[in-house]
Amino acid sequence: MKKFSYHNISNNRKLRYSTNNFTNNPYIVFLPGFMSDIEGKKPKSFQSLANKNKLGFLAIEYSGHGKSSGEFIKGNITKWTKDAKILIKKIVRKNNFIIIGSSMGSWIALNQFKFFKNQIVGMIGIGSAPEFLDRLMWKKFPKKIKNEILKKGMAMINHGKKTKYQYPISYQLIKDGRKNKVFSKKIFKSIQVSMFHGKKDDVVPVSFSKKVLSIFKRGKKRLIIIKKGDHSLSDTKSLKMMKKELSHIIKNVF
Repeated sequence: MKKFSYHNISNNRKLRYSTNNFTNNPYIVFLPGFMSDIEGKKPKSFQSLANKNKLGFLAIEYSGHGKSSGEFIKGNITKWTKDAKILIKKIVRKNNFIIIGSSMGSWIALNQFKFFKNQIVGMIGIGSAPEFLDRLMWKKFPKKIKNEILKKGMAMINHGKKTKYQYPISYQLIKDGRKNKVFSKKIFKSIQVSMFHGKKDDVVPVSFSKKVLSIFKRGKKRLIIIKKGDHSLSDTKSLKMMKKELSHIIKNVF
């Protein structure tokens, strides 16, 4: 089995993904965060659990991320949502699945309910950050940064108080984010929705995970705060807690 595979969307565009051999069984789908790839500890950990339970697995690398083709600066929430949709349709097909979104991945995951509502049987969010482009970035940018983005089309932004992440932020990305609002939506499907958030997350406030839970009007909801957790939640203890919760959801839905 190959560690990574590629799906050609066109002659000059391909998306990298990771999957396994349990193609006829229910799936676990992992969606990474902003500027992240699928080589980290979280996708490896979830794939290991999927294999153990003989479940299908899919981890997706959006265009402009990792080794998928495309320029990051030309991407946006709409395009990355479409990338996820394309790969879920190709790999997961008609099988049911639990969707896991890390940071921005939770935003992309919530957008998938438009296409796969009947197939999604559970959701886990990790440091969930829907609508972060406007709420955590644009609205908090000083006038100087806003003017630079408006004038040049983009700017390099440092985000996080202690953990410094540097991102190229374009105005088209900000504008597209406003077209993808999810907090005002309602999902009435009765599924297990568990949000993990680090108490020491200096990038995204815990309130964002609470807002995600409020979208699910009939969901069996859990908010798990990890006391010493940061935004990534890639440490051994956090991964162990998330795998335990995922195992619990698997037992209930499959």
